[in-house]
Formats: sequence, C-alpha cells, structure tokens
Amino acid sequence: MPKRARHSSILFALSLLLLPVWGALNAQTPARSIEGLWGAETALSAPVAGELTVDGRNGRWLASIGGYTVSATLRAGMLTFSLPGNRGAFRGHLQSAKQELQGEWIQPGGLLLDAQYASPVSFRHVSPSLWRGNVAPLEERFSAYLLISLKDSKLSGIASNPEGNLFRRRVYQVTQDGNSVLLEANGKKFVGTYDEPSETLSIQLADWLPPFRFTRRTRKDAVGFYPCLGEEPASWEYREPVRRDDGWSVSSLKREGMRETQIAKLVEHILKSDPASTSFRIQSLLIARHGKLILEEYFYGFSQDRVHDMRSAGKTFAPVLVGLARKQGVDIGPESLVYPLFAQEAPFANPDDRKKEMKLRDIMTMTAGNACDDGDDDSPGNEDRMQSDARQPDWYKYTLDLPMKKQPGGEQAVYCSGDLNLVGGAVAASTHTWLPDFFEEHLARPLQFGTYYLNLMPNGEAYMGGGAYLLPRDQLKLGQLYLGGGLWNGVRVVGSDWVKESTSFHAQFARDRSLGQQHGYGFGWHLHDLQSGGNVYKAFAAEGNGGQFVVVIPALDLVIGITGGAYGEFDQWYRWELELVPQFILPAVQASH
Repeated sequence: MPKRARHSSILFALSLLLLPVWGALNAQTPARSIEGLWGAETALSAPVAGELTVDGRNGRWLASIGGYTVSATLRAGMLTFSLPGNRGAFRGHLQSAKQELQGEWIQPGGLLLDAQYASPVSFRHVSPSLWRGNVAPLEERFSAYLLISLKDSKLSGIASNPEGNLFRRRVYQVTQDGNSVLLEANGKKFVGTYDEPSETLSIQLADWLPPFRFTRRTRKDAVGFYPCLGEEPASWEYREPVRRDDGWSVSSLKREGMRETQIAKLVEHILKSDPASTSFRIQSLLIARHGKLILEEYFYGFSQDRVHDMRSAGKTFAPVLVGLARKQGVDIGPESLVYPLFAQEAPFANPDDRKKEMKLRDIMTMTAGNACDDGDDDSPGNEDRMQSDARQPDWYKYTLDLPMKKQPGGEQAVYCSGDLNLVGGAVAASTHTWLPDFFEEHLARPLQFGTYYLNLMPNGEAYMGGGAYLLPRDQLKLGQLYLGGGLWNGVRVVGSDWVKESTSFHAQFARDRSLGQQHGYGFGWHLHDLQSGGNVYKAFAAEGNGGQFVVVIPALDLVIGITGGAYGEFDQWYRWELELVPQFILPAVQASH
C-alpha cells in the first residue's frame, strides 16, 4: 500500500533531515577516524497503554487506564468511552447474560504512524460488572544506520532504515569542520554534530522529535542493519519451528518432503547479503506444507513476536470479509450493485449511468472503470491523493464520487486501492457491523490470531486498502485457510465455493506490473504461473509493497510467507516471489517427489 500522504510527508522530511548524519562526516582533522558503522534506534511510546479497568458497579460505568478515569456509555450492549486530548478510545460489546466484554482499543495517530489503529483487547471478568484487560498499542519504531567508509581520501556514507527503506542505499559525500558535520544535497545543506569524547553523532531530525544520538555499532549490536547479529555464520543451521498456542502444528522440512539443502541456499543468500549494497531485505521467511509450519526464520531484528506491516497484501482481506459475510447468511455477492449499498452517501459527484452498473465483482477485481490508478500520480483516485485530500475525510465517498473512464467489468485490471477499500465498505453496509468487530469475530478469532492492528480511516472505519499489522505466523494462516478450501484446523471459516471463485481468474494486469510476466487477478488474490524444473505451478498470492507475500501453491500443498523492507523498489522485491521462490523453494519440494 502506498504510504498515506501525511505519513509520506513526515517520512520525506525525516529522510531529508537524516541525510546530514549519513553524509556529513568528512574528517579533515579528527583525532580518531569516524569510519565504521553508526546506528540509532528509537521507539515512540503511545500516549496510553497498560491495564484497562471497566467498572459498572453502582449503576455507573467508569473506565480507568494510564492514570485516567473517565465515564463510559453503555447503550444497547455497546460500551464506549474516549480519553481526553485524543489519547485513545474504546469500542466494545457487553453480553450481560454471559458476563463477557469484548472490544477494540482505538489508538490515535502518532508522529510516524499517522493513522489510527484498532486492536482487540482481551478482558478477564474479575467480579460482577468489573473487567480488566491489557491495552498494548502498536509501537512506533524508527531506526537508522550509517556505514561510513574512506575512499580516495574522501569519506562517504551509506544509510539504511529497516522499517521504511527511506534511504534506498544512497551514497552521501561528507565534510566536517570541528564538531560540525555538513551535507550538501541537491543544493540543500544540513548540519549535525560530532562529539569526539563520547563518540556520538547528533542531529535534530525535526522539531517534533528529539535529536537522534548515533553511536558506534558492530555486528553484535546493529540489530536492524545486518541480517543477523554476531559473527557472519559459515552456514545456516536448520531448526524446526517451535509450537505455540496459535493453532499451528509444526513439523520439519524432511518429514514434510522438502530438502533442507535447497532451503539452506536461500537462507544463506539472505544471511550473507551485503547490507550496504543490496535491497535484499527479507525480514522473515516462513513455509507451511501439508498444513504444518516447517520453516520460520527472521532477519534484521524482526521476530515471531513483532507484528509486520502487510501493506497491500492486506487488500486480500477485503474479499475474504465478503465470503465471511456470505457464510453468515448476508445477501451479498459478486453481482451485488455497489452504489445502492452506499445510498446514504448520495448524491454522488460526476453522475454517470455507468455507475449504476458497477458490481461488487468489479471493485474486487479492480475493473470498476473509474478514474482510479495508484500507478499514476495524476489519477484523481490515486491513493495518496485520496488520503491527502483534507476536504473529504470519507474515503468511501471520495471513491464513489470519482468520474468514470470506461464501462465497469472486463478483464483489464487497473491497480486501485480505493476500490478494494470500497469492498470493505460494502461488507460494513451489508452486515451493519463495524469492520474491526466483524474482522475479530469472524476471522481473527477463528484463525487464532495473536496481536494485530487494523488501520482506520479518518471516519473511524477500517481501511481495507492495505496496511494492517499482523504477526508473520498469522499472515501465513490466510494462505493456509484458502489452501484448505476455507478450513482452519478442520473448522469451516469461509465457504469452499467462495475460496474457489476468489482464486479463479477474473482479470489481468498489464505485464509491467509483473516484470513482464503474465499477471492474473481473482478477488483480491494475484495469480501467477511459476516455472521451476520444467514444471509450471499455478500460484495465488497476497502481495504488498516492500516484499510482503503470502504465496499459495495448491499442487504442492505449500504456503510461503515473506515479509520485507525493500519499500519503493518494485523491481527488486517483486522478484522474491517470481524468481526466488521458483529458484530455491520449489526445487526443494520437487527433489522429494
């Protein structure tokens, strides 16, 4: 998913302000060389976190968290409250008969994560009308690393940022005058400070952030710069994934018919990649076969307990929600007309009879025919334009108001985040349910998700155009669910007919969206033919910017999960699925057949 406009502007400013540190270090007369690796990490805590107490005794509802105690409102089973100063809010449901309280914490936008996020809160019933739960907001992390080297008597710096890939391996020339460091880039100058006694580099990144203090690093403590900490491994040692209380059965590569030596080639390729010269920033690699998790590896400081941004891979959830609604008996399907579902948004700008013919199928397959193209900065429906338009905070309305360019339908897909977001709106309108509640009850809970965060639109509804944060093991479950025909551990979650229809060919993207290869599209699933060892394997996948993949290969009973940090480098990260999977992973299966 392209970054929100405000998010983009913040990170752009942040990247410019960081440049002086990367490049502003030409040591003309320093007592000690500044060559080497420098790093700085920060985590911006949410305004409120910790134990949440909901107390309905004495006929009055109160909520307490982080030193705040506020009144809560209970109306028709819905319990809500907000903290002063936009420090957080809660929206939940109370079932008095069962003495159960369930709901989501709404985290306000921050400095680096501009969107609001909703995450479920698990409560325990303490006594009649008294519950306690834990609120753990999504952490705002930012880290930066600078590798300084000397060549031809000049210092240069190469910077990296694992969370957002802001610098993309840019090389900066630097100068130093005493404790001042200076970088000139594109006619602009940026100044920082080098303190020799403490061996720190400091710079004010922005007036809304404290100065970063960069310190010297090695392979032992540059957690986000190298694929792994410690000495570079001579060879990778395979270890079977550890079973956790999340529904996954675990096994080994060998027991599930995969050759370890072939997988080792890929993992060692990741581990031995040069962080200063490559965008090969795979941050996790997971494999499931025959319904069992058999590989789980993390790199660049990521781990099984750290959620990862799915970017546009989260778009696939939108049609999944349609299938979940159908399973609940809701009258919604591919032939449902779109505009009647949003009648409350009328009247619509740019009236056009073709809008009356737009169906749910069309927005699920990105063939709606509206003026929306995320690949064109000048397109009226471009995601960044939509999200930066302060005049219209209702993004459903924004997309519905777009002019039409052609008749809805057909097989030519045009990449449009706004249309997949509309799919979520259609589910919300049809079920009369807030999407985070629907997601939690009908998908997250049945699939035994751990911590996760759904990003929200300005109007408070979940944005289904991408950007959810999930644990990598839980991301992989989406692929396993559809590989299993809608079953997870023997329990029916979504209908098998919907799975089959969703993963069938409905449209195709231009070949330039797939490195020249044929690129089909189902209902939120990307369709590819992967060639390996003289064989061609049909695959369907959820895909997102930076290298976020959930790849399903039914013929091999195989699901592959990848998360990455090569944001904005399409020609790099897209090869992970189309080239690395056929080159390394598929031969491991073939060799065992």
